[in-house]
Amino acid sequence: MSTMRKSEASVAAARQALKRFLGLPGRPVVLTGAGCSTDSGIPDYRGPSGAWRSRQPIQFQPFRTQLAARQRYWARSMVGYPRMAEATPNGVHRALASLEARGLLGLLVTQNVDDLHRRAGQREVLDLHGRLARVRCLDCGQRSSRTVLQGRLEALNPTFAASLSRPVVAAPDGDADLDDEAALATFQVPPCLRCGGVLKPDVVFFGESVPGARVARVRRALEEASGLLVLGSSLAVFSGFRFCRDAAALGKPIFIATQGITRADGIAQTKVDVPLRELFSGP
Repeated sequence: MSTMRKSEASVAAARQALKRFLGLPGRPVVLTGAGCSTDSGIPDYRGPSGAWRSRQPIQFQPFRTQLAARQRYWARSMVGYPRMAEATPNGVHRALASLEARGLLGLLVTQNVDDLHRRAGQREVLDLHGRLARVRCLDCGQRSSRTVLQGRLEALNPTFAASLSRPVVAAPDGDADLDDEAALATFQVPPCLRCGGVLKPDVVFFGESVPGARVARVRRALEEASGLLVLGSSLAVFSGFRFCRDAAALGKPIFIATQGITRADGIAQTKVDVPLRELFSGP
């Protein structure tokens, strides 16, 4: 595996390596992570070393079974979601949409839940972990708008944000770091309007499995692809890493562009450690 480090020369070399990879017969599958969206103001979970930047995200089982866990999640989400909703695609999203329009990319699989690839014009997008803009009832299955739910959350908790004892710090995936236990204990969580059940963002939480149909679609695309292009992901979560293993088993080349270590460094043919904005801002 060849490894290139940050500098003007290494950025130029990384661009040339990417150009050669995209020039292979066929089109690669693209797998994107949080590093694609940080320039849109959305924080990522892990730093370059792969370690958590702050607290770990919520787990599915506590959310499903414990009111306190839902209070904590929806309180943080109510405060943090507006920043996610206002985020706009950045140069990386636009560059990938342009490459797709030129016929150089196949299916784009994103681990992000912000929908920024689609909003940038990407047409063939698979949201591996779902989309934060939707809400699903765990009891009746009905899906509804997260924007509508935001209005309900704010109506039920009109003084919550003002009651917090310290400034809000933005966290990944439309979340916020809140530690005011007294305020959290009084937070009102709205039920499903249809059945009174438990509402959950329509995304895959830690501790949940990615729907099998999504995994199968990616694997079919890999069979026809020229390779796998990984952008802005540490691949620490198995849901994305599995596709690197699949590509390797199929004999498909893997190109990784991510700052810091990744779980697939040992099986990639090329790894470039440069900021994505620089990789995609050149000729």
